Amino acid sequence: MYGSVKDEIAATLQEIRDAGLYKNERELTSPQSAHVTTLKAEALNFCANNYLGLADDAGVIEASKKALDEWGFGMASVRFICGTQTLHTSLEHKISEFLGTDATILYSSCFDANGGVFEVLFGAEDAIISDELNHASIIDGVRLSKAMRYRYRNADMADLRAQLEAARDAGAKRKVVVTDGVFSMDGSYAPLDEICDLADEFGALVFVDDSHAVGFVGDGGRGTPELFGVMDRVDILTGTLGKALGGASGGYVSSHQEIVDLLRQRSRPYLFSNSVAPSVVAGSMAALELVERSAEKRETLKANTALFHSLMTEAGFELLPGTHPIRPVMFPGEDGARRATEIADHMLGNGVYVIAFSFPVVPRGKARIRVQLSAAHSEADVRACVDAFVAARDAVG
Repeated sequence: MYGSVKDEIAATLQEIRDAGLYKNERELTSPQSAHVTTLKAEALNFCANNYLGLADDAGVIEASKKALDEWGFGMASVRFICGTQTLHTSLEHKISEFLGTDATILYSSCFDANGGVFEVLFGAEDAIISDELNHASIIDGVRLSKAMRYRYRNADMADLRAQLEAARDAGAKRKVVVTDGVFSMDGSYAPLDEICDLADEFGALVFVDDSHAVGFVGDGGRGTPELFGVMDRVDILTGTLGKALGGASGGYVSSHQEIVDLLRQRSRPYLFSNSVAPSVVAGSMAALELVERSAEKRETLKANTALFHSLMTEAGFELLPGTHPIRPVMFPGEDGARRATEIADHMLGNGVYVIAFSFPVVPRGKARIRVQLSAAHSEADVRACVDAFVAARDAVG
């Protein structure tokens, strides 16, 4: 029986290869950092979510090592059985204080956090109004809910108003506007101030996944709600510990006390997944303390981002507008996907690691190389990246 299934799967894999969409994993032989080694060569790394350069920070590593000795390797349990340590509750309290929320609940990933909210809070009589470019984890989480679903065009407030009106007219009891704080393929911000205004007008809650912002966006690194001055107006915040805050794993929901309490009772990814490992919790706590103590890394990241954008624009490349350290370099047109892939491959051969994205990850005709800056990059690193882009363009055409 499996023979026919095997052939069907093999045919599907070949279709993916033929479409140029097959994902090959490049194996690193070093810690995650601004400088890495692969099986083939050393490379400058411009494609990680390591925004503050904390993935190999000595203080974060030391805190994690210490936790291994004091708290063990793993919990071997879920939270409500015997998987809660003082470490877990301490980090939850720390995140709440940092974000200015009532309470926080940890998950094994932000994917699980987003997957565990909607089914618990929103039923058939409710409405979820979601940005079209929201992360896959939000899309999957919304699908688990029986709520009415509405989608609005990316950051389009006129369309959001129209969808809120439609939800109201359909008699929705609870309404929630759902958005990424930063859209990861574009490096653009959701206009949270305008979203909150519309939510207030229609009596809706506001849900923000701030994974690509927490730790480095806003004056204090508290993310997009701080950037837009709406920290007290966002009802549900989700985020990750796996990007700027150490880059390991784990996610959270930070919200009103009653919402967090209900998630602890009914959120399936929380109730049925092992607790975050103690060493990850301790390392993440150390990363968060570094963010609170100093703005130096945020300022370095901001300077690196501005320098890259300026140099690439001067060199004649097309970049999407913005100030976020996600800086997409665009390769539009029918042959854009091929050119983006060839340029990324050429750059890796010259010691600069970037990744090309094309349909269906991004819309047809809008292929790009998504460059991600880090506070761990030096000015020389940034200039070397730009030089590698120029050399690859000259070589590829």
